[in-house]
Amino acid sequence: MVMLMKHVYIHIPFCRKICSYCDFCKMFYHEPLIKSYFTALKQEIKNFYENEVVKTIYIGGGTPSMLKVNELNELFEIIKILKKDSDIEFSFECNPEDINHGLLETLKKNGVNRLSIGIQSFNEEKLNFMERKTNYEELEEKIKLIRNFGFNNINLDLIYGIPGETFNDLKKDIKDLLKLKPEHISTYALIIEENTKIKIDGYENVSEELEVKMYEYICKKLSRKGLKQYEVSNFALKNHQSRHNLAYWHNHEYYGFGLGAAGYMNGFRYENTRNINNYLKGKYRYHETLLSKTEIMEHELMLGFRKTKGVNIQEFEDKYEVTLEETFPIKPLLKNKDLILKNGHIFINPKKIYMMNEILLKMI
Repeated sequence: MVMLMKHVYIHIPFCRKICSYCDFCKMFYHEPLIKSYFTALKQEIKNFYENEVVKTIYIGGGTPSMLKVNELNELFEIIKILKKDSDIEFSFECNPEDINHGLLETLKKNGVNRLSIGIQSFNEEKLNFMERKTNYEELEEKIKLIRNFGFNNINLDLIYGIPGETFNDLKKDIKDLLKLKPEHISTYALIIEENTKIKIDGYENVSEELEVKMYEYICKKLSRKGLKQYEVSNFALKNHQSRHNLAYWHNHEYYGFGLGAAGYMNGFRYENTRNINNYLKGKYRYHETLLSKTEIMEHELMLGFRKTKGVNIQEFEDKYEVTLEETFPIKPLLKNKDLILKNGHIFINPKKIYMMNEILLKMI
């Protein structure tokens, strides 16, 4: 019997340039390597895919949009191995400078129906800091081209809390994003990760006070424009939430294919190697852990509390045959209003969202 409800992430690690803040698995584009990479990717999918019907696919990176049309066609031929649901959400990450007629035509004919565009900012100083390029006027024309191809599910990414960024800089970025009328916006406070250029160069985060002020402004502004917050960093018009990302936050199982990808299948959480030589030799897995029931429940809370609705208490009890109350110390957290119980859901107090990690540590 064919099983439903599986999800697939595919990682394309190649980039034209490396952004100063990025700690994802990436490398410079090298054309001769692409064919070898796709050969290994195809074999990985054949080795591990268990023939389920796939509800969502997300192709990320790296920069998958920088691939040439013939390379994209080769990638989509590999993806034909997967059995796709008739109502599949098929997302593809793009950098603004890569968007053109040839790319969009290729994506459309291969079933992609959701685009996630890495804007990050329109502010020249912020873009220079991140070593990225975005021009509002050019992007406006490209959004029109995207719409002409019939894409009606677009996400735009924004990064805020850049060293030196002012509150007014953020307000201008939000204003420009909204003028483009996307169905979905993802906003991320900059995290200065180890082994990134900005960490090596000694940059530090903006003050927590400013970051909180920026976050609160984003939430209020986007809400007023009809983009409802459904997760800590994500806002969407009605019926345009990312079904793929919700699968993560619902703690559903999913495949991660490609260099450095992570997945969760059959009770195992795994990470693929970031070593391209090992990957090309078929040594795909770097680390794999079979989770205990307690660990699975902990993940359910850690991921579920990212959603504004939080965790459905009855669904948790039906799934694990235990109550939240007997498993985790939620009573004191409800009493001091770290957590809120409403309409059968338990969730982090929106006023304390920036204390999420501290609240989770109290619970787990």
